[in-house]
Amino acid sequence: MSGWQGLALSLFRQVREEITRMADLAGPEAFSGAAGDPAANSPAWLVWHIARGQDRNLSEIAGLPQVYVADGWAERFGRPADPADTGYGHTPAQAAAFRGPGAPDAALLTGYLEAVHARVEAYLAAAPAGDALRVAASPTLGTAQTVEARVAGQLADSLAHLGQLGLLLGPPPVTP
Repeated sequence: MSGWQGLALSLFRQVREEITRMADLAGPEAFSGAAGDPAANSPAWLVWHIARGQDRNLSEIAGLPQVYVADGWAERFGRPADPADTGYGHTPAQAAAFRGPGAPDAALLTGYLEAVHARVEAYLAAAPAGDALRVAASPTLGTAQTVEARVAGQLADSLAHLGQLGLLLGPPPVTP
């Protein structure tokens, strides 16, 4: 795969691989724990938000129902099956649901990310070269942008939150 689809897929893969690596290194408790500043986004919220944003954007671009709603992930997270619930605009109280004893664990978070990534892979493998210029509406946001702008915006958001996640979880352990 070459062109914009190959570049986008490479970046989406990198985000997924880094989150998986961090989850493996940090251990199962780190994502659901209350790491960092209590007012900051928790590791669990960051991973959930990255996956939700990718799910919403790529599903809307592809004209498919979101994995979160259609495949029962909302129920597994104990959240409403609301396609607009992506973390965008969450209050500190809403984000706090991703801390402490009731927070989703790393296995649930990375499982959902893997399911979303399968959608990303399928769309980008099938997307024609000219699809980047197509205007794709977002019923959940009430906006319409080109596919290129939506994919670029989602990648920028994913990478920014990936950096936050790395800061919260700290550096990987040094191996001799």
